[in-house]
Amino acid sequence: MAAYLQWRRFVFFDRETVKEPPGLDGSGGKPFALPPGIAVCDSGRGNLVFGDILRQIWFLPRSLQLSSFQAYKLRVTHLYQLKQHSILVSVGEDEEGINPLVKVWNLEKRDGGNPLCTRIFPAIPGNKPTVVSCLTVHENLNFMAIGFADGSVVLTKGDITRDRHSKTQILREGSYPVTGLAFRQSGKTTHLFVVTTENIQCYTLSVKDYPHLELDTHGCGLRCSSLSDPSQDLQFIVAGNECVYLYQPDERGPCFAFEGQKLIVHWYRGYLIIVSKDRKTSPKSEFAGNEAQNLDKQVLNIYDLCNKFIAYSSVFDDVVDVLAEWGALYVLTRDGKIHILQEKDTQTKLEARKPGLMLFRKNLFEMAINLAKSHHLDSDGLSEIFRQYGDHLYNKGNHDGAIQQYIRTIGKLEPSYVIRKFLDAQRIHNLTAYLQTLHLQSLANADHTTLLLNCYTKLKDSSKLEEFIKTSESEVRFDVETAIKVLRQAGYYSHAVYLAEKHAHHEWYLKIQLEDIKNYQEALCYIGKLPFDQAESNMKRYGKTLMHHVPSETTELLKVLCTDYRPLGDSEGPGVPEGKKANSEEFIPVFANNSRELKAFLEHMTEVQADSPQGVYDTLLELRLQNWAHEKDEQVKEKLHNEALTLLKSGRFKTVFDKALVLCQMHNFKDGVLYLYEQGKLFQQIMHYHMQNEQYKKVIEVCELYGDQEACLWEQALGYFARKEEDCKEYIAAVLKHIENKNLMPPLLVVQTLAHNSTATLSVIKDYLVNKLQKQSRQIEQDEQRIQKYREETTRIRREIEELKTSPKIFQKTKCSICTSALELPSVHFLCGHSFHQHCFESYSESDSECPTCMPENRKVMDMIRAQEQKRDLHDQFQHQLKCSNDGFSVVADYFGRGVFNKLTLITDLPPVKAPASIEAGLHRELLIHTKRST
Repeated sequence: MAAYLQWRRFVFFDRETVKEPPGLDGSGGKPFALPPGIAVCDSGRGNLVFGDILRQIWFLPRSLQLSSFQAYKLRVTHLYQLKQHSILVSVGEDEEGINPLVKVWNLEKRDGGNPLCTRIFPAIPGNKPTVVSCLTVHENLNFMAIGFADGSVVLTKGDITRDRHSKTQILREGSYPVTGLAFRQSGKTTHLFVVTTENIQCYTLSVKDYPHLELDTHGCGLRCSSLSDPSQDLQFIVAGNECVYLYQPDERGPCFAFEGQKLIVHWYRGYLIIVSKDRKTSPKSEFAGNEAQNLDKQVLNIYDLCNKFIAYSSVFDDVVDVLAEWGALYVLTRDGKIHILQEKDTQTKLEARKPGLMLFRKNLFEMAINLAKSHHLDSDGLSEIFRQYGDHLYNKGNHDGAIQQYIRTIGKLEPSYVIRKFLDAQRIHNLTAYLQTLHLQSLANADHTTLLLNCYTKLKDSSKLEEFIKTSESEVRFDVETAIKVLRQAGYYSHAVYLAEKHAHHEWYLKIQLEDIKNYQEALCYIGKLPFDQAESNMKRYGKTLMHHVPSETTELLKVLCTDYRPLGDSEGPGVPEGKKANSEEFIPVFANNSRELKAFLEHMTEVQADSPQGVYDTLLELRLQNWAHEKDEQVKEKLHNEALTLLKSGRFKTVFDKALVLCQMHNFKDGVLYLYEQGKLFQQIMHYHMQNEQYKKVIEVCELYGDQEACLWEQALGYFARKEEDCKEYIAAVLKHIENKNLMPPLLVVQTLAHNSTATLSVIKDYLVNKLQKQSRQIEQDEQRIQKYREETTRIRREIEELKTSPKIFQKTKCSICTSALELPSVHFLCGHSFHQHCFESYSESDSECPTCMPENRKVMDMIRAQEQKRDLHDQFQHQLKCSNDGFSVVADYFGRGVFNKLTLITDLPPVKAPASIEAGLHRELLIHTKRST
């Protein structure tokens, strides 16, 4: 039971008296007065409805323009205005005696200017004349209940606006006056509460035979019951003189100890309105004190049952009723005045500075919160109340309570406002609670995560820390990377590693394992479980560190990574993707200062992957050459020598010939250098290599092997031996013999070359010079003989030409030179001695003036003559340009490009034995060059 005296009082309503509207003459401002004789009233559909003892029903709209019509012939005793329909139900009398009539009015339809009366029927339970005590109508227009002073209740079921579609029956009979009725609709279930002066019952109207249940054995007076709204679960309120009781359809609910004689009870927007008799006056009532003496003082209290305070309390003179319309309460008093009670808005209730309204100033924050909730204040308004409440508790030193209020502001209040207040080390547990909730609501940023983790580490609260970081991945409400950084900085490496592994922050996991925990083996195993791309990048980043501490294991992982990588745990099968491989050349820097593992890695790659990058072979060659150069053991060195040479001969260095050659030269790998020279056809370099090492026999061997491909080798060899002061007669003789056989150098140049050697005497080149002179002598004799022969032949040809010019030519040919058949006229004869049938000549001859047989040979001669004439002209032009040009070299280069200086060889030597016919043919060709005649 709630104690009434402990409830705080506030003034959450403003009271005013309704004034008359201003007239045309400007008059107005007087209190509005109702017509005299008002007995009953109700409200709804935008009107206050009154019934008087003078037969009239009055309507008062918001404009305060009264209107009325005559409803009965004697008086109006009860009114019920439906809230959802423009239907008004009234009870009154048309004749003397106890004969109440029920009339149903349709306010939207008119009958002669008055509302249309759709139904009239007598309100008598059976044939017993009795007074109507109360009336209620269901909003669905299917139920109407009338209570009587003799304890009877009449129920009308069906369409209450029509006689045909409704059925009236007596629901109950009793001996105690019925003082209150109320319908309660819950889903499809309809209940009817019936209260008398002595008991309370509930009927279930949605069930056949209308079963009922007695809820209590005490009742209330007239107009002292009401039905609450859904905020109080549609409970039936019964106000006794000592307590106010609330009832469900099947049981009694809470009660409140509001003392005093209750006169009127209503429910309005979550408030319970009670008009009670002032304690200073003595009650006088018909039953339960309904009618008091005129001018009795009465107290109107407005209770907030949820928040347990009195929202308003005021004294009135003889209240007729309290109506609710247009968002306000209207109190009707017996003197005809209307008082309006207008509820203040929620913010005004919370912040008002008038006495009695200062919730914040009186620090009634709990009540303010409850009030705001009951009035459905928005979240921003509630958050402001929580903030002020938190500030109040913080200033009082109640930090635990304050942080609880600040927690309720999360999502509205800037977190920094709260965090700044609790940065002191003594309040770190409060700050931790706030930050935890901030993370639970997923409203924390990276800075908040950092701060919370620092709080955990400062408090040494490992259990909370583990609980925070070990949430499921779907429930993570913090920035994981930030958490890892903070935990690492605080030295909580195991927690940081857990977070990094759980949330796949591979870089952080490896960084902590390698740099902080120094667990290299675990880090290497972790890399082996990563997807290919991440495993590759992390091995490039941390490969050197791992190679330094776990070289063998690191090398094995790199072998797998560069051949056929699959993350550990992926089994082979049809559903498993094909393994990937990295570029092995990119991992060579990982093996810095570990040549043994590097060699193993490179040899493995060349064995299993023949198409390995060129850098792998280059590095392996360099590594083998280094090992060979530094090895002291002869047997091992020989093995390394063979390995290096085998690698060179593998054919993998054709594209990087220069690089391989430099490597071999750097390590003085003789066989490799010579092999590469040979592969590159660098025969002069091979010979120079032997010359530098003074290997004379090798020099001769090189000349013999490659001299045919590069003849200058013999000349260079001769110059080399000529510069030697040692006795090299044997080698010089060998070179000279080959030069003589191949006629590679002029004798004078040979003599000049050997003149630089002080040890080379004349005896060295005696044989060479003798042989050379003998050859030249024989050549001179042959040339003189050929000259003499040409002179004789020239003389003979000139003689023949002269004969042709001065003597007749007799043609004695009997056969055609083309078809070899006997000549027949007509025929064609040429001075060269060839004769043809005319038809043969015309068929085969390209020109009428040339012999078809001699024409090919004549054209060769003519072409040579034209070439000589053309070159003669070019020579003259070349000489002229060379003299006139400022840049003679460019002129020479231009003519070189045009092939002017190419050697032209004319074969003019006659065969050793020349038949007379050939000589004659030559003579004829000479004749054709100078004369062109035909017969």
